[in-house]
Amino acid sequence: MEPGMEELMPRLLPVEDCDLAEDFDPTVPPRTPQEYLKRVQIEAARCPDVVVAQIDPRKLKKKPTVNISISGCQPAPEGYSPTLKWQQQQVANFSAVRQSLNKHRNHWRSQRLDSNVTMPKSEDEEGWKKFCLGERIYSEIDELSDNENLGIDYLKVGFPPLLSIVSRMNQATVTSVLEYLISWFGEKKFTPELGRWLYALLACLEKPLLPEAHSLIRQLARRCSEVRALEESKNEEQISALNLIICLVSRYFDQRDLADEPS
Repeated sequence: MEPGMEELMPRLLPVEDCDLAEDFDPTVPPRTPQEYLKRVQIEAARCPDVVVAQIDPRKLKKKPTVNISISGCQPAPEGYSPTLKWQQQQVANFSAVRQSLNKHRNHWRSQRLDSNVTMPKSEDEEGWKKFCLGERIYSEIDELSDNENLGIDYLKVGFPPLLSIVSRMNQATVTSVLEYLISWFGEKKFTPELGRWLYALLACLEKPLLPEAHSLIRQLARRCSEVRALEESKNEEQISALNLIICLVSRYFDQRDLADEPS
């Protein structure tokens, strides 16, 4: 170390040179306090002034980034904005659904699933999309064949969000599946299958919201408003479903800046 650095980095334990035995070996455990301090001085002198850590980038896990936009929802098409009374009724119904789900969760969780139901692992994004939406929507097949119309094949049309299924999902899985479906919805059209699952997942989402869930549901409400604004055929059933999701996000989960102004 340069002499000039001594004033900036004074020794915490200044030790004068001490008389040590001629056979002093710094590689063996010290036998006296003087040998210990001398060994510390030797080791400190060998330390480089700058140390660069060797980091294997493959061992670094990507941390989730939460982006929260402050932009609001697009207004409903003229004549399709929900009334305040309708919104309040939907919030009351949704609250009752959540209370019932929480009350009977253990009961439904204990029920055996049908042999054809295999829930994907939480991290299996494509598996959950197929499970919830079915092969037909996932693969964008418009029509079922005549043979498939003879009976319900849930692998083809997707499993509904049965209580026996959603009751088995912990909060991490609920948030993950919600993220998968919102990501899907960002590029695809709205379908009844998607709407049922979004409603069920929102019903399972615990309050207070974690930052990631907060960002997700705001993203969902804005996407619903975009699809609603572009609805050319003015399909009342679909607009009502989109209004419902926006209503729940804004009024039940307290994202009031996203709420529809009463008509």
